[in-house]
Amino acid sequence: MTDGDRGNSIDGQVAADLFAAVRRANADGARVIVLSATGRFFCVGGDLAAFAGAPSMPDFIDDLADGLHRIVSELQRSPAVVVSVVQGAAAGAGFPLAAAADVIVAAESAKFSLGYTRVGLSIDGGSSLLVHSLGQHTMLRLALLNDTLTAAELRDAGLIARVAPDDQLATVAQQVVDTLAALPAQAQATAKRLVRDTADLAPERALRNETLGIRANAGTADGREGVTSFLEKRSPRFTHR
Repeated sequence: MTDGDRGNSIDGQVAADLFAAVRRANADGARVIVLSATGRFFCVGGDLAAFAGAPSMPDFIDDLADGLHRIVSELQRSPAVVVSVVQGAAAGAGFPLAAAADVIVAAESAKFSLGYTRVGLSIDGGSSLLVHSLGQHTMLRLALLNDTLTAAELRDAGLIARVAPDDQLATVAQQVVDTLAALPAQAQATAKRLVRDTADLAPERALRNETLGIRANAGTADGREGVTSFLEKRSPRFTHR
C-alpha cells in the first residue's frame, strides 16, 4: 500500500489493487509475499470519507467488505508465506489485514486497534478470525472497549513474530524474509496449509492431514536432503522445487 498521506485507508480501488497484486504474486509462483506500506502508518482502516460520500453507505460497505474478505482469503490460502511489516497504526480493517499474514514483524511503536463500535459499526475485514489467535475475551475487549494493544503485548499474546526497534524494522523484516526464502518451498506451503486448516477441522481429520502432508514432503528431493544433511551434520542444499 502506498498512499501514506491518507494513512493507507482502504476504499474500493485500494482493495481491488491489493487483491490483484496478491493474485499476481501467486500466479508468478512467489515463495514469500511481503505486505507493507509507506508513510507513518501501516493502515488506518476503511476510508470513512468514502463511506459517508457514497449514495448508499450500506451498499458501499457491503462491496468493500467483500473485497477485503477476498484479500484475507487469498493471503491465507496462498502457498507462499506471507509476511506483514507494520509501522505506526494498524487500525480498523488494517489490524486484521496485518494479521492475515503468516508472520508479522512490527516496529516497537506500532499500535493495533479495531475501533469499529466507536463509529457505530461492527467488526469486519476478517477481525472475527483473530479469535483463533487471541481468544474470545481479548477479542471482546478489542471489539467492545476499543482498546489499543502494543506490538510487545501482541508478541506476548503470540500474534506477532518479531518486534524491532523503529529504525531497524526494514532490516529485521528482511532477515525474516531471507530465513523463509532459504527453506524448502513445498514443506513451507504444506506446513502453512496444515496450520491454517486445522482450526476448522475435527482433530482426527487434522491428524490424518498431517500424515499425508509429511509423507508427501518425505518423497521430495528437499525432504531427503534435509534429513541427510542433518545426519551428516552439514548445511542443507535445498532445491526449493
